[in-house]
Amino acid sequence: MSTAKRAYVYRFYPTDEQKQILARTFGCVRYTYNWALRLSIDIYQQTGQGLSYEQMSAQLTTLKHQAQAAFLNEVSCVPLQQGLRHLKRAYVNFFEGRANFPQFKKRHDAQSAEYTRSAFRFCDRQLTLAKMDAPLDIRWSRPLPEGATPSTVTVSRDQIGRYFVSILVEEQITPLPRKDSQIGIDLGLKTMMATSDGQTFENPKYAARDAKKLARAQRRLARKRQGSKNREKQRRCVAKIHARIADRRRHYQHQLSTKLIRENQTIVVESLAVQNMMQHPTLSKAIADVGWGELVRQLEYKAEWYGRRLLKIDRFYPSSKTCSACGHVLDSLDLDVREWECPSCGTHHDRDLNAAKSVLAEGLRRSTEEHAVAAWGGPVRANLHGNQGSHEPVNQEPGSVTVLGNPPDLSVGIC
Repeated sequence: MSTAKRAYVYRFYPTDEQKQILARTFGCVRYTYNWALRLSIDIYQQTGQGLSYEQMSAQLTTLKHQAQAAFLNEVSCVPLQQGLRHLKRAYVNFFEGRANFPQFKKRHDAQSAEYTRSAFRFCDRQLTLAKMDAPLDIRWSRPLPEGATPSTVTVSRDQIGRYFVSILVEEQITPLPRKDSQIGIDLGLKTMMATSDGQTFENPKYAARDAKKLARAQRRLARKRQGSKNREKQRRCVAKIHARIADRRRHYQHQLSTKLIRENQTIVVESLAVQNMMQHPTLSKAIADVGWGELVRQLEYKAEWYGRRLLKIDRFYPSSKTCSACGHVLDSLDLDVREWECPSCGTHHDRDLNAAKSVLAEGLRRSTEEHAVAAWGGPVRANLHGNQGSHEPVNQEPGSVTVLGNPPDLSVGIC
């Protein structure tokens, strides 16, 4: 069993008084975040140095004593401090190349506030937040782990006015029974996924299904007067369509990722640069609709939870052009070619199925090399083509290793 932090998300229905408290809290968190971001940008432009969390927290204390920001004292201080921590984490993600530069929060976007243990009370499935007298009316769609104690609670409101609470707990997760199966996955647009064992999973194209309805709603929104109540009503109509698309897509991705994790011990996927692919002039909307990045993210954390192995291969590996039978690589293969015949061995291939088999073979090959390097302590480079090839040393310096003999059997994975 492994110990992991896990978030349980539930919908809740606040009273009118709780809505007012949450609205003030969301506004103060947004104000504090934007103020700290503006302050850090100005300080950097003036001095060339950023602000630490401690410095921003000290500045926030000074801000609260000013008359124009006295409203910040009406809400719990914990969500405000957590907002500063989120800004600091956003800067870390930016400097480490995982995200873009932090953006200012907007009023009509989804709102959230995070509470730590000192700012909420949880007892007998009753959750009461700071500054509130009554517990939240939560719809417990599934039970929390027995004896679990929440470490943080995040309350959010989406763009159509739905309220959700995310309860973070630490629990023991039992790994799934070990399986002998291993698959490679080829992600695509025509079919969302093809696996090396011959299965295909359709691309539901949820955004394309509601494209006409969304376009009509957006045209109506464009004709509404700025600041009017009718415009706000129509904005919610547009947001409802977007939420319906996102909810159905996320539900399908969870069903698909859970099925793959339960049925396979080893899963091999390609490392796709989705953000770069979104720059395509004609396929960007379809790429955004299919949701590859979220699917792979779900596979990653579910594999870690349940004792599975997820391998990623290089995004530049020519899986579609590589013959899974002999290893021959085509010079070119157009996107509209769905079937092709290998000029070397004559094997007839379905494009997606062949790509999935090639992904699996490449992932297992690289995994075998990594285990060999870890076992023998030297850098090894493999030149493999199907079932023929040889291992060559990267150099002949002390500590390097030359592996002789036949390459490992790609049909057997090292677990």
